[in-house]
Amino acid sequence: MAKKPIDQNINQDILTKKTYSIFDLAKQERIFLIIICILVSIAGFITEYTYAAMWFGFALAAYSAIANDSIQTIGTFIASNQKQKWYWLWLFIGLIWVATISYSWFTFNGDVSFKLLSVPGLEKAPESFVFLQLAAPIVLLVMTRMRMPVSTTFLLLNVFTYKAGTIVSVMSKSFFGYVLAFVLAIIVWFILERFVRSYLKGKAKPYWMVLQWITSGILWAVWIMQDAANIAVFLPRQLDVTEFIVYTGFVFLGLGLIFFLKGDKIQDIINEKTDVTDVRAATLVDLVYAVILFYFKMYNDFPMSTTWVFIGLLAGRELAIALGKEGKPKQRKEWLLNGFRLARKDIFKALAGLIVSLILAIVINDGVRKEIFDMF
Repeated sequence: MAKKPIDQNINQDILTKKTYSIFDLAKQERIFLIIICILVSIAGFITEYTYAAMWFGFALAAYSAIANDSIQTIGTFIASNQKQKWYWLWLFIGLIWVATISYSWFTFNGDVSFKLLSVPGLEKAPESFVFLQLAAPIVLLVMTRMRMPVSTTFLLLNVFTYKAGTIVSVMSKSFFGYVLAFVLAIIVWFILERFVRSYLKGKAKPYWMVLQWITSGILWAVWIMQDAANIAVFLPRQLDVTEFIVYTGFVFLGLGLIFFLKGDKIQDIINEKTDVTDVRAATLVDLVYAVILFYFKMYNDFPMSTTWVFIGLLAGRELAIALGKEGKPKQRKEWLLNGFRLARKDIFKALAGLIVSLILAIVINDGVRKEIFDMF
């Protein structure tokens, strides 16, 4: 009969600990939470002023998108160059940003999205804004702070898409990208694992650093071709000279902040993966990722979630490394289970972002709601 009070005491202790944990977290993040509250207040006030809302939304999208997606492109670059001065890394990546965006602006008559915003459902620039459209990048900031690899393509583009078919096309391309990256990573790293495990011993030769900077630069340029649309979706589809300078300059400075913070908290997603701080391993990750993104850029002009491709790549790589390790059956089973746990954790976090983006798209866009209701 005394068991029930004991169980109640245990449950009460657990609840008390969770309560204290929440308060401790809020205390640790109080400055960030204050900033979020200020941004939400500004978004609510500025929504009806279209021109101001456009630039406010762009500024939020620019920083939040690159801060979250930095793990995909410059994450391994940061992790494997921790001994380098942050401003040299920033200038290298920042100048590639300027050159790549300038190419799109000159080639496509003021379009800085590499034609990804010319597809049906996204080809019209916003003529007015609603609060939830400005809130989307704020939600992304919160998820980034929680170290969640969210698809910025889903979260930022879906709230402006007025065709459900466009959302389906983007999702289909992204899911196919995840599967392809997952399978390709398993094949590549399973074949190379024995060679890599032997070859990665000792200190890396100086030329590996050069190769890694080259592959990181190529990957960053290809990523810009895919994801610049997520930042530009708030703006006119053709930018004049002044708008182009503001667009390019703001992102350039935002990159500086990201490098100064060394990727901030979301960088832990990279750092927890096997051997990724080794410049040689980072070079292989960047090279395979760049090839996959370039293939999808050539495939069609629909946007896609590079986040899903990236987490598929890392998941396949972790499993391939686990399969290639030599050890007792029990050890190999544990290594494999650990690889599955990492993959599952990343994909669940990415799914959370997808669900949020779909809810926002349905709530905001009449056209999306009508198409969905017509299906039923």
